[in-house]
Amino acid sequence: MRSIDHFINGKSVSAGSRKGVVFNPSEGRQQAEVSLGGSDVLQQAIDAANAAQPAWAATNPQRRARIMFEYKRLVEHHMDELAELLSSEHGKVIADAKGDVQRGLEVIEFCCGIPHAQKGEYTQGAGPGIDVYSMRQPLGIGAGITPFNFPAMIPMWMFGPAIATGNAFILKPSERDPSVPVRLAELMSEAGLPDGILNVVHGDKEMVDAILDAADIKAVSFVGSSDIAQYIYSRGTANAKRVQSFGGAKNHGIVMPDADLDQVVNDLTGAAFGSAGERCMALPVVVPVGDETAARLREKLVPAIEKLRVGVSTDPEAHYGPVINEAHKSRVENWIQKCKDEGGELVIDGRGLELQGTDGWFVGPTLFDHVKPHFESYKEEIFGPVLQMVRADTFEEAVRLPSEHQYGNGVAIFTRNGHAAREFAHRVNVGMVGINVPIPVPVAYHTFGGWKRSGFGDIDQHGMDGIKFWTKAKKITQRWPDGSASGDNKDAFVIPTMG
Repeated sequence: MRSIDHFINGKSVSAGSRKGVVFNPSEGRQQAEVSLGGSDVLQQAIDAANAAQPAWAATNPQRRARIMFEYKRLVEHHMDELAELLSSEHGKVIADAKGDVQRGLEVIEFCCGIPHAQKGEYTQGAGPGIDVYSMRQPLGIGAGITPFNFPAMIPMWMFGPAIATGNAFILKPSERDPSVPVRLAELMSEAGLPDGILNVVHGDKEMVDAILDAADIKAVSFVGSSDIAQYIYSRGTANAKRVQSFGGAKNHGIVMPDADLDQVVNDLTGAAFGSAGERCMALPVVVPVGDETAARLREKLVPAIEKLRVGVSTDPEAHYGPVINEAHKSRVENWIQKCKDEGGELVIDGRGLELQGTDGWFVGPTLFDHVKPHFESYKEEIFGPVLQMVRADTFEEAVRLPSEHQYGNGVAIFTRNGHAAREFAHRVNVGMVGINVPIPVPVAYHTFGGWKRSGFGDIDQHGMDGIKFWTKAKKITQRWPDGSASGDNKDAFVIPTMG
């Protein structure tokens, strides 16, 4: 049985008596076990980070950038290896796994420009002989707690900016698919990162709580379910940490009557069912405006869904693979039954899918029509290959549905009408908007983050917000007296102004 250990101070560390099971979702069987640590393991990582971080922070940003450049090269060189490893533990198909790695690597590319991104501000002559400037300094030690659905992308979103700005970092990946995060840390060491700057610790809630309570960890970034995100945010900030905590989603795709329905169907099938729907930026709700639009959309959508191929992660013809484990398969199928019981029309039922020669955890593409906003299955995130159609009578109703939903991660509108698109983007109460783009994840030099119960905290991920989150701004006001001061000092008792 393959064993997955912690990665601390540049080497593999076997610690912790408890073990977690790592499955191959395509085969429905265990393939490895992972060590689950607690506060003692975390302390080893903190000690290593504390020892290494001051020298790393003192390293000039151009040298830090060179390590990022080399890391980018190494990850690209090992792309096939990383994608295959990722697919074997998560279940997403190889092409999608490569996309997972690539989207994380784009943030590393952004971090290659850290000498520019970390620059401060300067004002000469802000007052008589007074200059004002600022500098961005690292926090010390940061931590990331990442989900199972993007075991490469989200860790790189976090540790890339944190490390580039001079911090040490402790990563706690999902115990369901931990091998790729460990491999990413190994490659960072190979790129020249000093030992102790990037550490990977495995664990469950015990490890999470240890991270949230550790005084030496100054900032925590999290992605996962909304209930846990709120818990992370509350406990972390109560311990005086800086916290960004991203939760669940129920992203809507609004289809206007003038939309290109062939393009919409192509986009919908990929966005709703890709990666078995296990994406926080999936598009699990489609909102056609008007019954005539809904009828035309459904006529095109049903045959497109029926053509989708579900297969093992290594099947090059498969559109998507299994869900992460048996418990999650049961959860998704229970939501399908729940939506049916609530009155949704089950147009295509993906339950009971079995593939010959494997005991993997597969759920076929599922389509509901006539779903209503009061359904629990509409209110909650299913996180599986299930698309719900909620019909809207008007554009106003289409704006209101995602705006009033508890989640506010992403939304898309499909239309040829520029005015409608502009109005929608301006008015909708959601953090990320796509206009004829089904999965509106911003590029790495912009920022990523949802609203409402999709995001807790004030600062988004990556882009310049990532630089701000992992640094603290120090502001300096300086004057160099020439020794010519005369008279009484009454002015010294008045608050200084620049008037």
